[in-house]
Amino acid sequence: MQEEGEKGLKRLSSFVIEQEPFSDQDLLLIQSIESTFLSNNNNNNTRKGVARRRLPPSLVALQHPNASSSSLKPFPYSSMRLPPFKFNGRIIYSTTFHDVQKATTHIFNTLQHIKTQIALGLDIEWKPTFKKGVPPGKVAVMQICFSNTHCHVLHLFHSGIPPNLRLLLQDPLFLKVGAGIGGDAHKFFRDYDISIKGVEDLSFHANRKLGGAPRNWGLASLTEKLLSKQLKKPSKIRLGNWETPTLSKEQLEYAATDAFASWYLYQAIKDLPDAEKITDRPSKVEGVLQQ
Repeated sequence: MQEEGEKGLKRLSSFVIEQEPFSDQDLLLIQSIESTFLSNNNNNNTRKGVARRRLPPSLVALQHPNASSSSLKPFPYSSMRLPPFKFNGRIIYSTTFHDVQKATTHIFNTLQHIKTQIALGLDIEWKPTFKKGVPPGKVAVMQICFSNTHCHVLHLFHSGIPPNLRLLLQDPLFLKVGAGIGGDAHKFFRDYDISIKGVEDLSFHANRKLGGAPRNWGLASLTEKLLSKQLKKPSKIRLGNWETPTLSKEQLEYAATDAFASWYLYQAIKDLPDAEKITDRPSKVEGVLQQ
């Protein structure tokens, strides 16, 4: 019986991690499990002063009629249970001036057939520095994604900037979307003297759509919030050497997934109604207009 109770608690703990509300049946099961443990403890422990076994505070809180998911502290490893977010399409890796020029031509030709407003998921990578007084490296990699089938990874550190890529980046008709993309555009301008036009910050749009206190959303937090998936950011890759002659398979997948996440999240956010329009919408209650 005690083993069965422990299995029940494990199953219930998964509900807490996902912060789903308990039904009346679940609450009865909680009380039954607690009674079982108390009964076993009373039968098996005869010495005085045996501590009473208690339910985890998160379960007790959910039994309170006024409990809400916002009042609970999140389980510290909840994100580890989320499925990973990955790009499963084709990664087109360009390392030479000719290859980058050809890739940019492919992007232009593909976008000509898209009738709706065009958004490019865009991100950049550079080699960090860990020595005081030594500036970080210039932008080494740019990744561009605008579908779930293809993603371009451009190794600019070795290729340079072809004229058609400069035109693409400076054209405001092509939206460039990403989390904190304004900072990326600033660094790119500082490194290459090219101004990226038509940038749209996902964090800004998320705050406008989701409401609440403004947050500095990143790709990982937005992916978890909106898609219930985990965008992995291993430090050994994120802070690795992006100036290496050839990017590793892990680096290519990391870069492509970031650009894909930017594009995908923009598609998810853009059609959401503004939070202000929802909260400010008047409603009628029993014939009385409520403001």
